Amino acid sequence: MRILRILAFPISLIYACVVYVRNFLFDIGFLKSREYKTPTVCVGNLSVGGTGKTPMIEFLLQTFQTDYTIAVLSRGYGRKSDGYQVASEVSTVEVLGDEPYQIAQKFPGVTVAVDASRQNGITKLESTVAPDLILLDDAFQHRKVTSRFSMLLTAYDNRYVTDWYLPTGNLRDSKKEAGRADIIIVTKCPEHLSVKEQEKIIGEIKPIKKQKVLFSYLHYKDQLNGLDKELRMADIKTKRVTLVTGIANPKPLLAYLLTKGIVVKQHLNFRDHHFFSATEIANFNAQECILTTEKDYVRLKGKVANLYYISIEHQFLNNGGEVLKEAIKTLLK
Repeated sequence: MRILRILAFPISLIYACVVYVRNFLFDIGFLKSREYKTPTVCVGNLSVGGTGKTPMIEFLLQTFQTDYTIAVLSRGYGRKSDGYQVASEVSTVEVLGDEPYQIAQKFPGVTVAVDASRQNGITKLESTVAPDLILLDDAFQHRKVTSRFSMLLTAYDNRYVTDWYLPTGNLRDSKKEAGRADIIIVTKCPEHLSVKEQEKIIGEIKPIKKQKVLFSYLHYKDQLNGLDKELRMADIKTKRVTLVTGIANPKPLLAYLLTKGIVVKQHLNFRDHHFFSATEIANFNAQECILTTEKDYVRLKGKVANLYYISIEHQFLNNGGEVLKEAIKTLLK
């Protein structure tokens, strides 16, 4: 795979040129961007996948849903539907996509909508729901909408500052576009990241005057949830565990399980947002214990016996969570 990426370097140069021209046309106003009356917060990244956007959306919902009417707008990547869709009691993961469906299930009081056109989605939300705040999931590169506040996420072990354009690297947008972000969050950090290394990373990022750089790590919850019962990590130490993942980067989860003494008999790793076939599901049902992520669980729920998922949430270093909350509160005032 690495050799193929190196050979694809000429293609990455063409991709970089296309990205540059597109951003330039937005910068000079040839391509138009629209701002809306409803405050919008964009949660996005410059690279493909794996920075923790969905847990960050959930962090914001947990913080503000009590005091404000909030809507979440996503593209609904991987869904099997078209156009504008709003989550309801009868919505399926196929209609919404796995991540919007997950959010809708966890936050029933929040309007969750999907639309490939962010402009159309915001217009419909304003006319039907009139929320106090719209969270735009994975919309940093969608410049047809000017967000009031932008959060740029970058993974600790794959920071955009050291990355290159697709398909040689993972960048889907220019590094200089980081200047449009209000806050840059380095996610998936070691829990005890030293101040010295934090300063080194800030030096790499070179934030402009208005920007803050925050650091977060993933907290894995000890409770494992299933369709009809719950377990603790300690309960599966004696089981033959099969790990099923369809996410961008399962390495942090594998490392965490190792620290907890969980022996993974086999790891079945699929592409991000993978919809599982009948043959794959039959194989899962033949296993003693299936452990998966929450995003994968919503695509397997009710189809696999002995299926459990592990939840994650962002926790911040240096009181960064409070800094982020205050920034959003200021926007809403």
